[in-house]
Amino acid sequence: MNRGKKERLGRGLGALLGDFMEEGAAPDTADIQMIPVNLVRPNPFQPRKEFAEEELDSLAKSIRENGLLQPLLVRPSPGPSEGWELVAGERRLRAVTRLEWAEVPCWVKEVEDQTLLVLALVENLQRESLGPLEEAEGYRVLSESFGLTQGEIADAVGKDRSTVANTLRLLQLPLSIRRLLISGVLTAGHVRPFLTMENQTRAGDLAKRAAEEGWSVRRVEEEVKALGQKTKPERASLPKAKDPIFLALEEELRKTLGTRVILKEKRAGKGVIEVPFLGTEDLERIFVLLTGKEASEVLE
Repeated sequence: MNRGKKERLGRGLGALLGDFMEEGAAPDTADIQMIPVNLVRPNPFQPRKEFAEEELDSLAKSIRENGLLQPLLVRPSPGPSEGWELVAGERRLRAVTRLEWAEVPCWVKEVEDQTLLVLALVENLQRESLGPLEEAEGYRVLSESFGLTQGEIADAVGKDRSTVANTLRLLQLPLSIRRLLISGVLTAGHVRPFLTMENQTRAGDLAKRAAEEGWSVRRVEEEVKALGQKTKPERASLPKAKDPIFLALEEELRKTLGTRVILKEKRAGKGVIEVPFLGTEDLERIFVLLTGKEASEVLE
């Protein structure tokens, strides 16, 4: 991701795709098209997995009574398939589908895959419609796939850097605890104390007790402390500082390949080079840069 895109992200969602995403704003009516609802496919990069039924029912009722106050934002479907792909407005699309609308007003705009991914993440994060782990996963994608720092992510979603850092740490929790968080049995406040426990099995058992007995956040904190587990210093959870040579090599590889490259050093001088890609086209682009050949030449 180039510097220009990073700078746009740093100014937030409105700067990324314009003021039409702000509440109450709308495009010129001349730009609106009526599109069959069954031809609008959901955003493939949508980070939000759960949509509360009562919220959708309430929105559907409002739309039935007042109409759709803001059109959907769509882009032409990439590739040979016909139709449109949703860029923004997942809840509205689900609501009008419930109302069995045949057509829905849409604003059609050309949007790149990378922008589509970032918009899907930032729109949900700014509007606080994601669960804690969905939010954490969104931050991880912005960091690993687009090379944004925690400070840049915080600017983009309008939150403190410490909030972003603490949310990302939730991804370090054992799977058993993450499941309790996803189900809503425990909150983010409940599970954060478990991050200080080195024994993940014991942490999982304690979290299960907390869920079964309905502990408060304060009770969880007290129980974790009472176990006498060694608390990790805040800095201990941060990765080991990289060799300046590695950092320089990473930066040069990023410039050459046009994507975030990660050098992971292991023992005895060995290591791994990670080169993420954002889709088939991006993979083929990187393949050409690395091999000097088109992917089609190898697959013939």
